[in-house]
Amino acid sequence: MLADPKKQSRQYTIEEYLALEEKSEIRHEFYNGEIYAMAGGTLNHNLLIDSVKDILKAQLKGKGCRVLSENMKVEVIQGIYLPYPDLVLTCHPFDLRGDNVIIRQPRLLVEVLSKSTALHDRGFKWQRSRKMPSLWYYMLVDQYSTTVELFSRIDETDEWINTIYENREDVIVLPRLNAELRIGAIYDGIDLIPETDEIPADEQP
Repeated sequence: MLADPKKQSRQYTIEEYLALEEKSEIRHEFYNGEIYAMAGGTLNHNLLIDSVKDILKAQLKGKGCRVLSENMKVEVIQGIYLPYPDLVLTCHPFDLRGDNVIIRQPRLLVEVLSKSTALHDRGFKWQRSRKMPSLWYYMLVDQYSTTVELFSRIDETDEWINTIYENREDVIVLPRLNAELRIGAIYDGIDLIPETDEIPADEQP
């Protein structure tokens, strides 16, 4: 989720940030010496995270990979950028150590979009995440319509293919993970609220 855009009054080292985050009751993203408090999410945002996580976990069980949600930082740029993706999948032994707090070798990153995060997730976050050598897939899940956007890396290059899935019968295939997700299964049981029907933040009780 998008961090609060209000900048802090000072610059932090990565060590200071990690020490602060260990004691903090709320999560913060780190970018270039500045920290940003994380915003909350809707019920549908959380349901979609759980749905994608459950589908992937069932297919990857016993294959040495783990799907982690929201509370794991990812080192997108060493010492510069550490966000909290909605979901991160990794298969690297170092990432999967029990005392680890930072994922450094992700294979898949998933973001559930909202009005406040869509531009950030499609722009700023994607442009930086796509440069991670380990990353194979970057997935954007819309919480207002049955739409999933997938960026897939072409083999071991820096080129990516962008595919949009909009029908419930569509199947997202992740061949490098030997996994697939049907759009209908992702959105099953979730009552989508059109984006225009969402109550503006300044009008909420």
